Amino acid sequence: MARCVRGLEPAVSTEILQSGSASITSLAHREVVYRTPAADAPYPRTADDVFLLAERRGDIGPYKSDLAALAELAHAVDLDALERERRARGGPRGFAGIDISASYLGRRTYNRYDIEDAIGPVLAQRLGVPYHARRNGTAPPPDYSGWRLTLDGTHTTLLLRLGTRPAHRRSYKRATVPGTLHPPLAAAMALLADLQPGQRIMDPCCGAGTLLIEAHHVVPGTTLLGFDLDPEARRAAEANAAGTAPLRIERADAGGLPVADGSVDRVLCNPPWEGQVAAGGRLAARPERWWRELARVLTGQGRAVVLVPDARGLTHALAHGLEPTHVRQVSLSGRRPLMVRLERTRSPGPRRTAHRGKGG
Repeated sequence: MARCVRGLEPAVSTEILQSGSASITSLAHREVVYRTPAADAPYPRTADDVFLLAERRGDIGPYKSDLAALAELAHAVDLDALERERRARGGPRGFAGIDISASYLGRRTYNRYDIEDAIGPVLAQRLGVPYHARRNGTAPPPDYSGWRLTLDGTHTTLLLRLGTRPAHRRSYKRATVPGTLHPPLAAAMALLADLQPGQRIMDPCCGAGTLLIEAHHVVPGTTLLGFDLDPEARRAAEANAAGTAPLRIERADAGGLPVADGSVDRVLCNPPWEGQVAAGGRLAARPERWWRELARVLTGQGRAVVLVPDARGLTHALAHGLEPTHVRQVSLSGRRPLMVRLERTRSPGPRRTAHRGKGG
């Protein structure tokens, strides 16, 4: 099972099917269940995490007394078979300890920690290993096996993480800055852009470089250009890209890019819409300049995939000849932004040469 950001279930399903070695069993809230005979099948980059399905039954119910059913569920799991399957698929050997994270939908008379403490100790006792309680807020030891239990109103689902850490924790992510993008969402944006080898890909507000690095992993062989006014962001992008992706990172103002008209095949961007990061440079006074520059730099067959806080910003896109051809709302850190694919419907106006200088 692949767990994902709400709204990315179709993206995860598409990525899994495009691998050519898996079939989808079901889709539900933040989850995609699939089968693959390939022991070395890569994890979907659009998924937050990937698990083996350990046990699934009907939802236990909303009352605290219903938690007793979780002990029965824990005793029903074939732990030996589960460990063999995880090891065969490249996961760790054995169980050093138990760490379980729970979530639920609907009103309940118990909380997530009550769920975890109802099943975690039973699994730990069966295996003869320690149980790490999340109730006190401390991080589990890194070698403990990660389990997840979900209650969605229909099912009680127990899962065992395939890897040693969550799939969304990319090894390249050595540096972050405020507003840095969630890697699976960045991967979904790159997939939506339909990247092709040899294309020129740009992020005019690149931050820590996540979008461009994910684009490289989705489709290698592109030219990757990242611009940002913030020196800390540029340093973070360079640190993350080192030995990972061939990024070119430069200082530039997204409201006046040093890029020739019609010279970029794809734009991927999470612009600073006055959320976690304030707009700077030319965008501070006139944020609509971002849309003008986007339309200016794209080729006639160009395409952009951007995050916008709501549909109001798309008025500017339409005014500059950019038509939304795909809009999907996602849930992330308490926000509900829109992931939008834009394609050119008309020329943005007279061509001009690239801006000179360093921007600002």
